[in-house]
Amino acid sequence: MDVEPPQRLVRALGESYGDAAADWLARLPALTEQALSSTGREPTVDRVVAPGGRSALVLLVTCSDGTPAALKIAPSGAAPELERAALAHWNGWGAVRLLADGPDALLLERLHPEVSLRSLPEARALLEAAGTVRRLWVAPPDGHGFETVAERTARQAEPMRARAAAEPSLEPLVSAALAARGELIDPSPELLLLHGNFRQSKVLAGERAPWLAVGPEPLVGERAYDLARLVRDRVEDLIASPGGAATARRRIGKLADALDLEHERLRGWTLFRAVESGTRALAAGRRREGELSLEFADWL
Repeated sequence: MDVEPPQRLVRALGESYGDAAADWLARLPALTEQALSSTGREPTVDRVVAPGGRSALVLLVTCSDGTPAALKIAPSGAAPELERAALAHWNGWGAVRLLADGPDALLLERLHPEVSLRSLPEARALLEAAGTVRRLWVAPPDGHGFETVAERTARQAEPMRARAAAEPSLEPLVSAALAARGELIDPSPELLLLHGNFRQSKVLAGERAPWLAVGPEPLVGERAYDLARLVRDRVEDLIASPGGAATARRRIGKLADALDLEHERLRGWTLFRAVESGTRALAAGRRREGELSLEFADWL
């Protein structure tokens, strides 16, 4: 089947996988046919979701029994098997429901991809986000294969140091972020299943529930790590605001209070994740995006 992947996905895969991305994209028609035939639901394609995400192709499909669904096809590097395991464990509680799966593909209940929490006013969006994410924080399944927060952030630390070496002006901020990580990981106060990439755009409107989370990058650890990415949401609006720094700090306090977290733990993980995201964007050539995240981190 001839499927045209959105340019956003093409660019993101190139950044993440280099030459391997071109090979995966070349095989995408065959992978799509395989995914459609492996679900057991005989889906037909309605359209490609665009601009879509940065890690997988998402197709809106209709199953042979008339059920609308979404088919997500991802390269193996995106660890679709971990997303599958997390969605199966949540079983629709706070997250999109897994209907069927196949090799590197997930058949999901269809939500409304054009309606995320970013469509709501800021205060309402944060309230709905908090209500959604708290449902996801459950004990992980026995014998799970998810990495821990300590393991994931350890992998991220070396590229952060490398970026600081390439741009010495970043060294104080990177050092502060790594120091915060060192204080937070040992010991972890809890080991819960986390979304891993939770933010407003990852919460979509649904039919059986008003809002459901999608696109997890699951791991296990403490809730403050999971909430830290949400604190940085709509960063471009915060940076443009004359009171952005104060608003960011108030947001940490409000979210920590709403979800019964320690303010300093949330602040520390927000700092680490903002610096990690910023240095990663700079390394990928996304200068403006990286500078926004790093300016936000400097406020903390």
